[in-house]
Amino acid sequence: MNLPPLPEPLPHPVIDSHCHLDSAFEVSGLDPAEAIEQAAQVGVTRIVQIGCDLAGARFAVEAAERWDSVIAGVAIHPNDAARMRPDELPLALAEIEQMARRPRVRAIGETGLDHYRTRDEAGHQTQRDAFAWHIALAQATGKTLVIHDRDAHADVLDVLDAEGVPERVVMHCFSGDADFARACLDRGAWLSYAGPITFKPNEQLRAALRITPLDRILTETDAPYLTPVPYRGRANASYLIPHTARFMAEVLDRDLVEVCGALEQNAYAAFGGPWG
Repeated sequence: MNLPPLPEPLPHPVIDSHCHLDSAFEVSGLDPAEAIEQAAQVGVTRIVQIGCDLAGARFAVEAAERWDSVIAGVAIHPNDAARMRPDELPLALAEIEQMARRPRVRAIGETGLDHYRTRDEAGHQTQRDAFAWHIALAQATGKTLVIHDRDAHADVLDVLDAEGVPERVVMHCFSGDADFARACLDRGAWLSYAGPITFKPNEQLRAALRITPLDRILTETDAPYLTPVPYRGRANASYLIPHTARFMAEVLDRDLVEVCGALEQNAYAAFGGPWG
């Protein structure tokens, strides 16, 4: 297991607003229970576990019901939706709907659009239809919509506007510039910044962060992916959030305690209140 060392603990608790504990185990061998414990040691006291397919959604529900510090999000990822046979997708969505009504499920996601890995128009249409379905489910259940958006900024906003923006929306791993940030903020979204904000070329992300109100920022790992500097290229885990949180505080030129406090309270607000 070639994982980075634990960083210096944060001075105030922070929440990992988007994680895949099951995928992290597959990639790095880090057991979910150990991952949760290591995160707590450095001040990352809560985790939002996201399921992207039926197996991942089932795991997310089980994890949230096993560990008090974990809540779940369930959905069919847009790329998975585009790859499913026409007879498979409705059955998968029906199971997602059943899971979504469980108390420890706080989010519908990650759902959205991905024009990077899915490039054909038929796949794009399937993604749009699935995204609209998930938006309706978030509205019906009153749960937070977690949006995956890769190379699809304008289309994501078009679908949101057409279907109606749910009460709570999180832009997972925000990847746009300041103009797109303003457009998302105008729709009431929280913007979640992950490891890529620490990458040297991504000045547009830092510009977006600077114009995001302090009460609208979140942070996440998307573990085991998107590991922040100085460990880019190695497997990610929730315990590495301190690197991203400290970097964000520097970009914002704000006290680290203040930023951490906002990140914690914003996550509670974004996902329907405290848990644990």
